[in-house]
Amino acid sequence: MMKSRFLWLCLIFVSVSGCRRERATGPPKAVPVREDGAVELRLMSFNVRYENDEDLGSRSWPQRVIGAVRMISREKPNIIGVQEALHGQAADLWASLPQYEFFGVGRDDGQRAGEYSGIFYQRERFQPDRDDCGTFWLSDNPEKIGSRTWGNEIPRVAAWVRLTDLATGRGFYVFNTHWDHQNQPSRERAALLIAHRIDSRKHADEPVALIGDFNSIESNPGYIYLTGRRASVAGSEQVWANGMSDTYQSLHPSEKNRRTLHFWTDSREGMVKVDHILVSRGAKIEEADIISGDEPMVSDHFPVTARVLFPLSK
Repeated sequence: MMKSRFLWLCLIFVSVSGCRRERATGPPKAVPVREDGAVELRLMSFNVRYENDEDLGSRSWPQRVIGAVRMISREKPNIIGVQEALHGQAADLWASLPQYEFFGVGRDDGQRAGEYSGIFYQRERFQPDRDDCGTFWLSDNPEKIGSRTWGNEIPRVAAWVRLTDLATGRGFYVFNTHWDHQNQPSRERAALLIAHRIDSRKHADEPVALIGDFNSIESNPGYIYLTGRRASVAGSEQVWANGMSDTYQSLHPSEKNRRTLHFWTDSREGMVKVDHILVSRGAKIEEADIISGDEPMVSDHFPVTARVLFPLSK
């Protein structure tokens, strides 16, 4: 595997469950106060396609990273959930996007080995809660590094971080995950575990964004469960009382060409939308899109974006 150019930057983590150490910088810049108290977020889910020797030419990571940085700089998301990023790829993006901080660990060893499901967030806009963030494994032993007990052959994880919006002083949570691509029981159990973790967050009144590659389209029981509808998951009919809203489905329910996993075809034709952004009920969903047309292609997945408002509760 080709070594990434910025591997020397070594993403340092406080611990497996702790937040990413911040860049060494001066005092943070002032952030304009939002008087209505609403938290406005531009969110992105981006499966970057792991770096491997079989992806040649324009599909190679050294070629794609240039377009990926350009795309992110153009879209200006406040928060990005990335999937499949190897350590060097996460380091490349971190080095090339100085306006962002990063949190995440490798799924194989809880440090740098294996793919990351990591979270980038704008460093001038948000303050991370170092006591309320971490990574858990999608298994019966979620705190055990590398665990996989649901039939999936490779470890799967979810990362979360609580952020304070400096424009409003309000806190919120971001979860980012990547579900298994082969094992449906694993996907269903992942949905149940993530829902439980969201329900168990320390600040239960604060809003949540769930970002990820679910390897599931909208008809999958795991996805259906997360959106608060009755679904047959893990052998029984269940409903999640705190089900979330799908940003894209909310605004584009009739869209037939919503493919995000395009396998290097650069075509949105079809219903294979496996990349999703879900938000707490009560959020006002202003925009939702699938980002296509970048040359060279930034990944074999199209990034998905959403702009949402979490109003101040009265």
